Amino acid sequence: MKKLTTLATSVVLAGISAAAHADNVLVVLSDSDHLDLKNGQVFSTGFYLNELLQPVKLLLDAGHHVTFATPEGKAPTLDRSSVDKMYFNNDAAELERYQALLAQLNITSPEDSPVISLSRVEQLGLDRFDALYVPGGHAPMQDLLTSASLGRVLTHFHEKGKTTALVCHGPIALLATLPDANDFVGQLSAKGQASAQSGWIYSGYKMTVISNQEEELAKGLLGGGAMKFYPQTALQQAGGQYSSNTSPWTSHVVMDRELITGQNPASALEVGQALVKRLER
Repeated sequence: MKKLTTLATSVVLAGISAAAHADNVLVVLSDSDHLDLKNGQVFSTGFYLNELLQPVKLLLDAGHHVTFATPEGKAPTLDRSSVDKMYFNNDAAELERYQALLAQLNITSPEDSPVISLSRVEQLGLDRFDALYVPGGHAPMQDLLTSASLGRVLTHFHEKGKTTALVCHGPIALLATLPDANDFVGQLSAKGQASAQSGWIYSGYKMTVISNQEEELAKGLLGGGAMKFYPQTALQQAGGQYSSNTSPWTSHVVMDRELITGQNPASALEVGQALVKRLER
């Protein structure tokens, strides 16, 4: 954490002036480098470059401190398909700047990544964190949705009314707060549908996540495989009030109480802007 704090400070001093006060933001990523598909197929994945770093850069430029964590403390994996200028206004130079920032943060290094485990986050104390951010990529569909430790973290942020932001496949992590996330996900995986569970803390919240339509449009990425279920279906069956854009792949952000959700990669920058604005209060 000392290494990361020093880095965050250096980014601020080199660029935009710091915020009036610095908040501590917890960024949670998946430990997984793959997603299990139907029929035993496996899809190599991880986090999306722009979905992680567009909000993180805004946070660092505003003077905030960022702590990266995964459930088990493993270095997260970059989804190489996201290293594409189409996610950065088709600007190759902008893509290179974000690649350089990722290298500077060093979070994907197996040897000396600053990423810590969620159990370590809990040991440090959740009260020290002012906001939470979960980026997408398909990896959260593998582990974050049933992570008991993430469920406890999210519950803390919910109970304290602290900003909780997620984008694209990231909002699937909200299922971790179900009374029995494993049973719910098991039903979805086996039958494509699951029974809502009473007591879900996000029941009735307005939210978004990558749409079923967008998943269908992008299923070619899976190399002929098929996901066990789509996150839109999962969140709706859990009790979320789903909202979608009117045109696929355009930015769409939904805010309800402490929750900020973005629909797709194009929504990451707007989610980051909304997160930074919340922290100005």
